[in-house]
Amino acid sequence: MTNTISRVGLRSRTGGTVSFGVDHIHGRRVLLVEISGDDRGSLRPADGENLSVAARTAREQRLPLVCFVASSGAAIDEGVGAVHGWGTAAREFVACSGVIPTIFCVTGPTVSGPALLLGLADIVMMVDETFAFVSGPRMVSQFTGEDFSNEGLGGATMHARTTGVAHFTCTDREGAVDLIAELLSYLPDHTDAVAQHWPCGDPVDRPTPEAADLMPTTATGSYDVRDVVSCVVDENHLLEPREGWATNLITAFATIAGNPVGLVANQPQSMAGTLDIPASQKGARFVSFCDSFNLPLVTFVDTSGFYPGKDLEWRGMIRYGAQLAFAYARATVPRICVTLRKSYGGAYIVMDSRYMGNDLMLAWPTAEIAVMGAKGAVEILHRNADPEERAELESAYEDRLLNPYMAAERGSVDRVIDPADTRSELVSALELLAGKRERIPRRRHDNSPL
Repeated sequence: MTNTISRVGLRSRTGGTVSFGVDHIHGRRVLLVEISGDDRGSLRPADGENLSVAARTAREQRLPLVCFVASSGAAIDEGVGAVHGWGTAAREFVACSGVIPTIFCVTGPTVSGPALLLGLADIVMMVDETFAFVSGPRMVSQFTGEDFSNEGLGGATMHARTTGVAHFTCTDREGAVDLIAELLSYLPDHTDAVAQHWPCGDPVDRPTPEAADLMPTTATGSYDVRDVVSCVVDENHLLEPREGWATNLITAFATIAGNPVGLVANQPQSMAGTLDIPASQKGARFVSFCDSFNLPLVTFVDTSGFYPGKDLEWRGMIRYGAQLAFAYARATVPRICVTLRKSYGGAYIVMDSRYMGNDLMLAWPTAEIAVMGAKGAVEILHRNADPEERAELESAYEDRLLNPYMAAERGSVDRVIDPADTRSELVSALELLAGKRERIPRRRHDNSPL
C-alpha cells in the first residue's frame, strides 16, 4: 500500500478488533476499515459501533469504503449486544449502497454475521486459502450429515466459481491492494461524481477489422467474445469481475478513448451465450452498479435466447430473467447496444434492446434479430412440410427476416455498421451522450424483482 500522507485514524482509542481511518491506496483517498485481531476478529458491541461510524463517515465524506475483513463472528461471551452491533453496522452499509463504492477484501476466516456483510458490498475480493460462510462445516454436518472442509464449504475458489460471492480472488493481500487500486481507477468517489478520464494513447479512430475475422463462418460456430470486446477497448485491456461465475455472460470494466465504461456481452463459448439464472443475476447486478456510479454501458449481443429446461423454470427463471430487464430499464447512464450475431426472442429484449430504452442501437451485417432462428420458426409455422420444403422455407425466412436491415427499416436498429468501424462508432456515441441527463420520478424506491 502506497501512502502519500500518513493515515488519519478515527476512534483509535476504543479498542476492539475494528480500526478505521482515512487512508490512501496508491494515491486514491478512501475510508479504510480493518477487521482483525488475535482472537480472529470476533465482534464485540464496540466493534459494531465502530463499523457503523466508519460506514457513516465514508458516506458523509463521500469516500469509497474499503474493508479488509477476517472475523469469526459475534463474540459469544458478549451475548445479544454483539449481534445488535452487527445489525447497526449492516444498516449503515445498506445506507451506503448506490452512494459510495463499497469494497470488501477477505483476508482470513469470515464467519456468520461478517460473512453476510459481503453480500451487502458492491465488490468482494478473497485472498487464496481464506473462506467465508454463514454456517460452518460442523453445523452443516449436524443438520445434513454431510462433511465439508472450510475451503470446500466456503473457500475463495468455490465463491468465485459457484456462488458468485467473490468478484475477484488474489494470491495475497498485496495483490488485493493493487487490484483495488485498479478497480477504483474506473470509479468515481461517489454517485454525484464521474470517473476520472484515463490518459489514452490508443487512437480513437483505430479500425478493428480483426473483430469481423473472429466471427465463425457458420451460425452455430463458437468464438470467445472477449477477443471481440478487447479489440474495441483501449489497449485491449479488460478488468473482469466474476470471471469464473456465470461464464455465459461477460461483465467487465474498460476504457474507450480514455472514458471508463461498463461492458456486458454474451459468451458463445459457454452455453452458446444463452441466458440462465446466474447470468441474469450477474448482468443485473453489474448494470445496476454501473448505473449507480455513472459508468456508460456498452452491451454486445450474441444470444439465441434463454436456456430451456424444467429445472430453470422451477427455480424461477421468470423472476430472475426479469432482474436483468429491470436493471437495464431503470438505468439512466448512456447505453449503447451492438448486436454481433444472434439476438432472438425474450433475450433480445432484455439485453438492452431499443425498446428497453437504450440510446443507440448498432448492428453488424451478421446480426440476426428475430423471434427465433429459421429452423425453429419453420418447424412451428410449417410443421407438415417435408424436408425439402422446409429447407426452402428456412432459406426464405433467413433472407427475409434474419438480417439487421429489416430491423433498421422498423427503427429497431439505428445503424448497420462495418465491424471495422466499431471502435470509432462507440467513441463518437460516447462523446455525443456524455451530457445525457434523465429526470427520475420521485418515489421512495423501486421494487426490484429480487
